[in-house]
Amino acid sequence: MTTINPHCRKFQELLRELFQFDCADLDFGIYRIMNYKRDVLEKFISEDLPGFVGKELDSGELAEQSDIAEELEEVAGQVREALGPDAIGYDDGDLAAVYRDTPLGRKYRKIKARATGVRSREALEAAIFNHLHSFFSRYYQDGDFISKRRYSKRQRYSIPYNGEEFFLHWANRDQYYVKNAEHFHDYSFASHGVAVHFKLRSASVEQNNVKGGKRFFLPIVEEVACDDKAKQVVIPFEYRPLSAREEGVYRGNNQQASIIAEALVEIPKRLKEREPALLALTAERGRSGDGESASFLEHHLLQYTRRNTSDFFIHKELKEFLSRELDFYLKNEILNLDELEAAGESRSEGWFQVMRAIKSVGGRIIDFLDQIEGFQKTLWEKRKFVVETQYCVSVGEIDESLYSDIAACEPQWVEWRNLLHIDEQETDLFNSNKDRNGRRAAFLKTQDDVREAWGDPPGGVYAH
Repeated sequence: MTTINPHCRKFQELLRELFQFDCADLDFGIYRIMNYKRDVLEKFISEDLPGFVGKELDSGELAEQSDIAEELEEVAGQVREALGPDAIGYDDGDLAAVYRDTPLGRKYRKIKARATGVRSREALEAAIFNHLHSFFSRYYQDGDFISKRRYSKRQRYSIPYNGEEFFLHWANRDQYYVKNAEHFHDYSFASHGVAVHFKLRSASVEQNNVKGGKRFFLPIVEEVACDDKAKQVVIPFEYRPLSAREEGVYRGNNQQASIIAEALVEIPKRLKEREPALLALTAERGRSGDGESASFLEHHLLQYTRRNTSDFFIHKELKEFLSRELDFYLKNEILNLDELEAAGESRSEGWFQVMRAIKSVGGRIIDFLDQIEGFQKTLWEKRKFVVETQYCVSVGEIDESLYSDIAACEPQWVEWRNLLHIDEQETDLFNSNKDRNGRRAAFLKTQDDVREAWGDPPGGVYAH
């Protein structure tokens, strides 16, 4: 069985966070593309990533370094076994002077001279994964990619500046700001040897930042499932507004608390014949400050249904940004001139091979991240469909050819009579020979003449 390097495992955990593997299995928006890509991403993280780095370490200058480091360690073991444990210093690796001219001592010193600047395979692998983890964690913060380019220890951040006379910069200048978005996650806990999973089946969310009715997490009690063999319980949920009937049932200021109170009664009823599952849910987990006991089910329902909302950002050009920052990181933090000089020219190829490995792996991860961020950007920038308009236009702005249509629109004239007390039925010397629509058109023409002479009067006539 292959042992995974702990540095690799740490980086894999970061990638699963970056790719939001804990998101609920929902079929809308960003959740749809995450579910579509999840299998591909998991294969890349668990198989392709360690395999690619391992292949790079087994070729070229890095493979030679690994062989030399392994040979040095083997000969050092032989020296300690033959000449004593104190023959080689554990801190500096120097051979004791008394053993330098022995055959084994000369062999050790020759290999040690070749090993100047060499790192073992484990050290090289750790360096690659640590650099990758350092780079991506540096720009990822609470679900967003933030432009914080590290420059040095003394001046922590640098600003991308091209010599403009005046330059206004802020950390999120290349991002869209989205306020109060919901984050949906599945939720699991273990109790008395039974795994309990809260699964979100569907979610009704507000569209286009238009606030709708208040939404709640509602358990689908009739679909609670228990697998005795696998020792697990699945409790499905919906996230939606309450129906008219539910509004009558769950009253009060804290309706979510009322929903949880009912669930604490109804869910155990579904499992009354399943003793291990029932015990896992109803066993006491702890006591509140006032001394009241709280079951595992109650505690975790409160944790899960707590509103998980936060503001977040969508980067406009994530691939361009991260690729530029990765180049900067490689040049600024991996090409360490002091270490290069100490290792010597013969080891420079190994440094560049490490850089190529980091750049290649980082580039593939950036491509994946850009697809997800690009999808969110597309949703944000998508043009909205116009389903209804309510224009209010000054009559003077309407072409005279449309006056006949306005004259025939009875609801418009009823509104004008109610709001402005206009009576188009009045006749005078100029419209006595016209029918009702004719008198209305003549009235509209007088409004147009007034506008041309005086501009739009306060309280003028407007058409819808």
